[in-house]
Amino acid sequence: MATKEKNIWILLIFILSGLVIGGLLGELASRVDWLWWLAYSQSFGLENPIILDLSVVKITFALMFKISVSSIIGMLLAIFVYRKV
Repeated sequence: MATKEKNIWILLIFILSGLVIGGLLGELASRVDWLWWLAYSQSFGLENPIILDLSVVKITFALMFKISVSSIIGMLLAIFVYRKV
């Protein structure tokens, strides 16, 4: 009996692509009057980057997330498609 084993990396790729495509569609939807709510977003992360100066090398750490309604919808659709595949 062959079993269909799903890979966690494929799931992560599906979720990330859903977030990116959903975010892009949300930006496009922000230009349409009655679709403004798809572009509603919240940003969180490091406001000011952390700088590590070692005199020889300077390293800057920064991470910012911007999650919108459309990116959440895209992520949920990606999970749905992954489960169906």
